[in-house]
Amino acid sequence: MQNGNNINTNRNQNQYRANDPRQAQTRNAAGNSSGYRPQQRPAQQTGQRPVSAQQRSGQPNQQRSTQQRPVQQRQNLSRPPQQNTHSRTANANQTAQQRPQQKTQTKKKKSRSLGSLLLIIFLVAVVAVGAVILALHLSGVRYTRIKISDDLYVKFLGKVDESGNPYSGKIVYSNGITADVSQDVGKIEYSTGDVYYGELVNLLKEGKGRLEYANGDVYDGNFKGDLQNGEGKFTYADGDVYEGSFVNGEKTGTGKYTFASGDIYTGGFRDGKRSGSGEYVFASGDKYIGSYKDNMKDGTGVYTWANGDTYSGDFVEDRREGFGTYTWANGEVYEGEFKNNVMSGKGKYTWPNGRTYEGYFENGIIVRTNEN
Repeated sequence: MQNGNNINTNRNQNQYRANDPRQAQTRNAAGNSSGYRPQQRPAQQTGQRPVSAQQRSGQPNQQRSTQQRPVQQRQNLSRPPQQNTHSRTANANQTAQQRPQQKTQTKKKKSRSLGSLLLIIFLVAVVAVGAVILALHLSGVRYTRIKISDDLYVKFLGKVDESGNPYSGKIVYSNGITADVSQDVGKIEYSTGDVYYGELVNLLKEGKGRLEYANGDVYDGNFKGDLQNGEGKFTYADGDVYEGSFVNGEKTGTGKYTFASGDIYTGGFRDGKRSGSGEYVFASGDKYIGSYKDNMKDGTGVYTWANGDTYSGDFVEDRREGFGTYTWANGEVYEGEFKNNVMSGKGKYTWPNGRTYEGYFENGIIVRTNEN
């Protein structure tokens, strides 16, 4: 018993020294210099767990237990289970080979899914369009295209009558204008704001009708081929009125144009302009009877002023130009050449008392005369 107590006493002392940092440093220094190595516990060699003095005395050694647990945890953490090197390499190579295959398979699945989805969407759209077309056809809706002229046509989408003729719907013209048409009331409302009331044949204005323009102009008369053709009356928003012939929407032929100012022209027209023979009566009392071209006096004619003066002769682009006779109301007379509305060139001037001058004139002034 005494020997056992001595052994336990020595063991406790050794344990105390092992836990003392200063003793540990001394042992390390001694071991490094003298080859000293700490002895292993017998329990690790024999596999038996020795009974400590604390267990004999029945008092737990909390300090030792507390210090040993972290050591055991560090040992367990520092010793991961060993694996075969070749096995790890093979697994890594296998995983590296499987990754691109998995990605390729995933992409193929996604492509197949996307293709199937697009195909379904396309089929649904085709069925929907077909259903809409069928519904429109059963309801009498049709699409047609009608040629008006070489450079103008209309497209129609709407209902047709029993004969297949357009009845009501939307019109689209080749010039970009659109319109809503209704045959039952004979009305077309254009996107420009114009409105037509009258007869229609195959979506075209044909026969008698009235066209009200958005700017306030109004046309009442005949239509043919969707244009003003034949006799009609065009009233402008500013008060001017034209009554006469139309050809393809233009004043052409014979007509009467009354201006809001009171001037009145009666005569020929061509492409909307005064052309040919005509009479123009001014509100001031002046009057011209003669030839016109492009809205201007051109050719021969007679112009009478309200004060009694008259000119009979040639006109060029609304000017007295060429040969003519100018008679003043007081009896003076000039016969000769005119240029830019004045006496210019060779001529003869006669006064009421019978005196005359023959010679040359320039800008209305006598420059050389032969007095009789």
